[in-house]
Amino acid sequence: MKSIVLLSSGLDSTVAFKEAFDRCEEVFCVTFDYGQRAREKEISFANTICEKFKVGHIVISLPWYGSFRGVLTGGGELPKISGTDLDNLEVAQKTAQQVWVPARNVVFLSIGAALAENFKYDNIVTGFDAEEAATFPDNTIEFVERFNEMLKFGTLTKTSVYAPLISMNKTDIVKRGLEINAPLEWSWSCYEGRELPCGVCESCLRRERAFKNVGAKDPLLEMLGD
Repeated sequence: MKSIVLLSSGLDSTVAFKEAFDRCEEVFCVTFDYGQRAREKEISFANTICEKFKVGHIVISLPWYGSFRGVLTGGGELPKISGTDLDNLEVAQKTAQQVWVPARNVVFLSIGAALAENFKYDNIVTGFDAEEAATFPDNTIEFVERFNEMLKFGTLTKTSVYAPLISMNKTDIVKRGLEINAPLEWSWSCYEGRELPCGVCESCLRRERAFKNVGAKDPLLEMLGD
């Protein structure tokens, strides 16, 4: 089995990468630069992961996303949320709309499919999970199933999307990542790209809660000395 891994270096994609690395005879990682706030951190961490595991890696730039005035690509203030609101579906849906990047996963998976078809890889690995699927429709099982159905007609090699974490929440993912020795110290969840994670954006709060639920220290914060 040979896999293209979409590696943002986020918590989910990092654990999905390690799942693929352990199961596949070959993996090749792709990171996207679409003008996101944390792109320098994400690309740097993804590079480090690939160097440590000695796998191929490319960064694909999508500069036209910079013209989209989205919160994650620099246009506006990130939404504020408290830790007690993480399971409030109404609040989470509003913040999801604020950080939404138009058709991002459609674009990313389509590029991954083109690479997989051209270089004869069997599937495209992504870190979709159940917690984000609650508010992001392009993280759901239905999205993956329908995308795979489209790939039967859109590719000659019949490559497919594989989402090993799709039934897991963030706590499950942290637990799994620790079990398989995923390089969690090189995973970056924060929407911002500063020296240290901001600790207050929704992505940081979900990561913090997951490590607390597992009863483990966050290896990223330990590495950074925070």
